[in-house]
Amino acid sequence: MADLDRARLATLLQAEQAAYTGRHPRSRALFEEAGNLFGRVPMTWMNMWSGGFPLYLDHASGNRVTDVDGHTYVDFALGDTGAMAGHSPAATVAAVQQRAGELGGITTMLPTADAQWVGAELERRFGMPLWSFTLSATDANRWAIRLARLATGRPKVLVFAYCYHGSVDEAFALPGPDGKAQSRPGNVAPPVDLDLTTRVATWNDLASVEAALAHGDVAAVLTEPALTNIGIVLPEPGFLEGVRELATRYGALLMVDETHTFSAGWGGATTAWSLEPDMLVIGKSIGGGIPCGAYGLSREVAQAITRHTEAGDADIVDVGGVGGTLAGNALSTAAMRATLGEVLTREAFAHMTELATAFTTGVQQTLDELDVPWSISRLGARAEYRFARPAPRSGEESAAAADDALDAYLHLAMANRGILMTPFHNMALMCPETSRDDVDLHTRVFREVVGALFA
Repeated sequence: MADLDRARLATLLQAEQAAYTGRHPRSRALFEEAGNLFGRVPMTWMNMWSGGFPLYLDHASGNRVTDVDGHTYVDFALGDTGAMAGHSPAATVAAVQQRAGELGGITTMLPTADAQWVGAELERRFGMPLWSFTLSATDANRWAIRLARLATGRPKVLVFAYCYHGSVDEAFALPGPDGKAQSRPGNVAPPVDLDLTTRVATWNDLASVEAALAHGDVAAVLTEPALTNIGIVLPEPGFLEGVRELATRYGALLMVDETHTFSAGWGGATTAWSLEPDMLVIGKSIGGGIPCGAYGLSREVAQAITRHTEAGDADIVDVGGVGGTLAGNALSTAAMRATLGEVLTREAFAHMTELATAFTTGVQQTLDELDVPWSISRLGARAEYRFARPAPRSGEESAAAADDALDAYLHLAMANRGILMTPFHNMALMCPETSRDDVDLHTRVFREVVGALFA
């Protein structure tokens, strides 16, 4: 097995950092001039890009991004899934232009026919018959959690350690030594003790799920079909079926978040793996880059909610804390209709999955050839390498494999050679415009930069 020479890594990282800085004077200048932005960026997470400053966008199309210094990249980050349809897909652009420029009315608080079309398409793909729209998957999760509490009369949500559900307060939790939920390191000012709102289990550990549910206070099990924001951690055989059975046995709803796992196919992992959720959340990619999200409900859950609203116990029309003025606006629903109807089709997913399979094979060949103790996992059109072998089977194991210096080296080395990987982790996503040549470029560059580490 190849050993990592830390001194060599430091030398290579220094060289890549110098090259990055030298290649991007305009991006660096714009960053330094951004004194009125908190953290010098529009949103503080943009500082996750390696190199001391982010690249600044000039233009993008398909799976190509060009920065303000004139460098064009093959983009495997794709907006961390938000641009799964590619940058500015033609059908989405046309729909947005028609809605905003020709028809008018970006947001009016009035419904359009597009909303019903999207709801019917989401039922076709994911099975949930009733849908409501938001401006992000985070909002969809927040509102769905509130509805789950209303439907069940229970206060808590069960999540998995190192899950990803946007910036939902309840999800930034880890199991404490006494089994109670505790805040994840770095969580910004949680409004209450996480133990008041959350129970936490370990991924691929059904015993931990049952122990959490046995308290009888969990309204919903909120889960991704696979962990995605701590590397891809796939479910072991029988795990998701076991979670479904346990939720039913202990009276909790099963809420599936497909925001990232939509990469599994046309109907996400829910359809690909025959899952049976009570509620489903999705966002980011379904609008082709236009802010949007949605949550779906089974008829049984909807009836449990409306029993309370009809009795006057809750208000989901006005002041109940579910909804937003811009949610479900005409522009978002037009974008979703075009993206789902014309861009993220069955044929597109077949193409994207084939390329992700080739991407995974190429990475694995290098890992095998050099005997590097890393692993790569794939989820449909998405793949990610992790600095552990064998592949982690829980969020805790995957978190333990984190290596900031290796991350920085790989991201900078890729960027300096014309490839963008997701800044939060080493995730690569395919879009309809990705080609086999793009995948083969990554295979060659990955072999070069990893080979330099283990020469």
